[in-house]
Amino acid sequence: MAHPPTQAARTRGTTSKRIFSKPYYLVHRMEGAQFTESSRLSIAMILDSTFLMATALLPNAPLQDSRRCAFVDAARLAFFENGYASTTMSAISAAVGGSKTTLWSYFPSKEALFAAVIDEIVEQYGCALSVEFSPDQPVDNVLEHFAAAMLSTMLSPPIISLHRLVTGEARRFPEIGQMFYERGPKRGKARLAVYIQLLMDDGRLRAGDAAIAARQFAAMCQGNAFQKALYSVESPSPDVVARDITAAIDSFLRAWGPDISR
Repeated sequence: MAHPPTQAARTRGTTSKRIFSKPYYLVHRMEGAQFTESSRLSIAMILDSTFLMATALLPNAPLQDSRRCAFVDAARLAFFENGYASTTMSAISAAVGGSKTTLWSYFPSKEALFAAVIDEIVEQYGCALSVEFSPDQPVDNVLEHFAAAMLSTMLSPPIISLHRLVTGEARRFPEIGQMFYERGPKRGKARLAVYIQLLMDDGRLRAGDAAIAARQFAAMCQGNAFQKALYSVESPSPDVVARDITAAIDSFLRAWGPDISR
């Protein structure tokens, strides 16, 4: 039986232009979360309060933060250029300047430094972790906003580089694969699963395992543009990304839409 087009399909042309009015891979975390005014305000409030608490607790916070950031920036460049195994703490210390003791005072191990690199990249580019799931909005609209933010995150050059790095090193260093998964992909899917569970509870989606549904939707969104970007096949255009999102939403709602036969 033919299914009527979803709201996402009917409005794909205008919505896609709005979301991807500039290259998706350049959307900053704050800008990428611009789908609702409340999301902008909540993110800004979190960032402001975090900064105030940090500066209140650390009298020399600007100097200490700048030093720490220098180490994280140097580590990111070294990890991306040389890989995890070939990057040494001594090389990072030398790149920034100063003693190795200073670096060790911030990061007691290379693993801790790599964790800081992941956190810095996810914080800057992980706009999917800040999207607001509004139960009062149409389901397809909310899914579209989440998918756009997720692909904006995943198609940004630092995230692509991080995926390549972790994939190449995870066999020898499984701890960095676990670290990356816990800090990024797992968090995004968990937030989506909570929203999907709400929809299942009120009958807007059929009952089932919300975690499985969340993984399936994320996988459908990532099956084309992200794969091609990850393997350097091509740089997907915003139109390609928008079509991927629409197709994923349509397929997801066909699979998980409410059972109207009962």
